Amino acid sequence: MKEANKKRQEDIKNDTEKLFQLATELKAAVDKSNENLLSLDVIRKADEVEKLAKRVKEKMKQSVGPSPRLEPVPTGPIPRPPQ
Repeated sequence: MKEANKKRQEDIKNDTEKLFQLATELKAAVDKSNENLLSLDVIRKADEVEKLAKRVKEKMKQSVGPSPRLEPVPTGPIPRPPQ
C-alpha cells in the first residue's frame, strides 16, 4: 500500500509538471493567434491539457480515498439556550 501511494505521488508530480508545461505552451500559442484564427495546434493542446488535468484529478482522488461522510445539517428552528 505504501509503495502504491509513493508511486501515485510520483506520477502526480510528473503529470503536474507536464500539465504546467502544456499550459504554458497553450498560452504561448493563444497569444500568437488572433480573433479570427485559432490553429489546430491550439485546439489539440487544449484537449491534451484537459485530459491530463482529469488524469491528475483522478490520481489525487485515489490517494485521498473516499470522501468522508459529513453529518447532515439540521433544519428547522434554532434552539435557544434557557434564560
